[in-house]
Amino acid sequence: MHLEFRHLRTIRAIHLAGGVARAADILNITQSALSHQLKGLEDQAGVELFARRTKPLRLSAAGLKMLKLAEEVLPRVEALEEEFRAMIAGKMGRLHIAIECHACFDWLFPVLERFRHAWPDVDVDIRPNLAFAALNALAREEVDLVISSDPEEIPGITFTPLFDYEPRFIASSQHPLAAKPFIEAEDFRDEVLLTYPMDRTRLDIFTGLLNPARVEPRQVRPIELTAVILLLVASNRGVAVLPDWVLREVKYSTDYVTKPVTEGGLTKRLYAATREEDTVKPFMAHFLRLARTEPVKLQRA
Repeated sequence: MHLEFRHLRTIRAIHLAGGVARAADILNITQSALSHQLKGLEDQAGVELFARRTKPLRLSAAGLKMLKLAEEVLPRVEALEEEFRAMIAGKMGRLHIAIECHACFDWLFPVLERFRHAWPDVDVDIRPNLAFAALNALAREEVDLVISSDPEEIPGITFTPLFDYEPRFIASSQHPLAAKPFIEAEDFRDEVLLTYPMDRTRLDIFTGLLNPARVEPRQVRPIELTAVILLLVASNRGVAVLPDWVLREVKYSTDYVTKPVTEGGLTKRLYAATREEDTVKPFMAHFLRLARTEPVKLQRA
């Protein structure tokens, strides 16, 4: 027997309407077309689905079995159709994020908090373990957006500029470098440099200053948490270079000093990498707008 969704809808409509004429109105087809469809379905099944001598029209035992199937299947089909309509309208979708910038969690969570209120039906997730292969994961559609400071020419991938930031030097107020107006590459040569546990090609202090100057710190100590980095800095057990949004809560503390890196300071830019076809989706466009504006508020706070 070859069953189609329209057959299940027919059984359900006739059962609810109690007759072929009213069911035809519900299904928006002619009565003759509905009667022809019902006869064809009974011919396939080899049994009568309705007891035709009753008023209102009642389902036979075989018809009740088909109605049970319709009541199980059709709500799931209709829910899927509604999801597809919402996706076409841009109300639903998936936003799985990978981050190449370890400190970006500080501004990303406030952005996601605002985003979820506006788009409650979008599936949001963060994939922290993809930091070293994030762009490849984006191309394979394992994630939908990558936060990166290193745009590349990749077919089908769009890099949307988000905001500029300044990597700043931070040390204990008792540190010998605290008196300098700005920090140069040579100043790091005898220091314990506290960094996030990332490849040097992803760390601003190496790409923007130390590698070009060929300066190697006395020790590079990777630390997972920003709070621990700040604790060690305050204890004068190392120095660090962190994005300005990370330092917004400590730059006025008497335990620390913050200084520009080089006389003119360093400036970096963050980007959101997305697949070209996803960039224009309404929920993605809204996320990108939030990611351009909310972090700037944190920088100014």
